[in-house]
Amino acid sequence: MNTLKEKVSNGKMIKIIGAHNGLSAKLAESTGFDAIWASGLEISASHAVPDANILTMTDNLEAARDINKAVSIPVICDCDCDSGYGDINNVAHMIREYESIGVSGVCIEDKPFPKLNSFLGEKQKLENIELFAEKIKVAQETKVNQDFLVIARIEAFIAGQGLEEVLKRAEAYEKAGADALLIHSKKKDASEIYEFCNFYNGDLPIVIVPTTYPDIDLNTLNQLGIRMVIYANHGIRSSVDAMKKTFSNILKNGNTMEVENSISPMAEIFELQGTKNLRTSSAQKQNV
Repeated sequence: MNTLKEKVSNGKMIKIIGAHNGLSAKLAESTGFDAIWASGLEISASHAVPDANILTMTDNLEAARDINKAVSIPVICDCDCDSGYGDINNVAHMIREYESIGVSGVCIEDKPFPKLNSFLGEKQKLENIELFAEKIKVAQETKVNQDFLVIARIEAFIAGQGLEEVLKRAEAYEKAGADALLIHSKKKDASEIYEFCNFYNGDLPIVIVPTTYPDIDLNTLNQLGIRMVIYANHGIRSSVDAMKKTFSNILKNGNTMEVENSISPMAEIFELQGTKNLRTSSAQKQNV
């Protein structure tokens, strides 16, 4: 089986979806996505806490381990690897820990620790370019598996900076050894993404997260030369909406009759759990 790094290198568009636990990852795999984004936002939301480095690395590492164990497709960890949990020593420790659980890579963003979710507030702070480039270098020096991806996430557009700053950071992170660049934007259209792709002269694969510009399609992404697209939060958002409707309906009607046809049957849940693989002991068989 080709590694995620090999799949990216062969020019194929990699379609990635966010997950927050083993079940959501398994559903993503079953629908045909190429890889899983162990989403910091989704994992934080599943704990009902803000996406602001509230959860510890141990919390996120456990979530990522559960996700990776549940699927056979590659897993990339956002889950608050984000700014690397601190300085270069924290980055080195983070790389060792995430690599040890068998995931395919991590994404580190160029904001100081602790960070705030990119869609919150207007004055996001950026990490010093040289300091963040050093984090990338340390991450590459620390990893053992050369197929383990270190993705540099550039937040300059998010911080209100222009194209010049984004390109400057892209060049610095590429020189530092990043395996790919995630260009993030929260505009309602993809104009900043178009702008970057038109002026970027480097060789790294480009990754985007089209949360706020949902109309961009895969054909357009291919034409722009983008190699990975991450639908980073749609799993948790759709599940919240579905659960709220179901819960409200049950209270309104005093029974579950109306919702039974719109929710998964128990048989499907048992199948997702792998219940058919449970073994029966000899003693249990004799008592039947």
